[in-house]
Amino acid sequence: MPGEAPTQIAIEPDDHSAEYVGQTDDGRQFFLTTPFEPSGASGDGCEYIALYMFDDDGQLLETKIESFGPRSTMDEDARNAARDRLLDSLGDFGVCRIEIAPFSVERFGTHFGLITREPEDEDDIFAVEAQPGNYMAFFEPWDSGEYDT
Repeated sequence: MPGEAPTQIAIEPDDHSAEYVGQTDDGRQFFLTTPFEPSGASGDGCEYIALYMFDDDGQLLETKIESFGPRSTMDEDARNAARDRLLDSLGDFGVCRIEIAPFSVERFGTHFGLITREPEDEDDIFAVEAQPGNYMAFFEPWDSGEYDT
């Protein structure tokens, strides 16, 4: 049985893809991350930085996404400066566990977010994937805070 689609997932901070998750002093939750489109048959790919803001109930409030082009020509200093600027825009914040609803937004002709993947057959299960790039995948139990890469 595939289980049920999540209404919320938890993300625990770590030293990898969830380094910048937490809460601002005014109670908003945030997730600052680096989605990417891999290079391959469809093109050179693209690197991004994304700041997702959520209310205290985990509903998406705001999205800021910047594009840095293909990994092979990306200006790492510019992306680091964008990361620092976005973190500064949060004001005072703490790094901590967040609980947010899956979501999807479109920018640059690409779908971004924590997107629910439906089971493809009766032996498959629901997943929530960080897109583009599918660099984080969450599975039941949705409140574990853990993900696969």
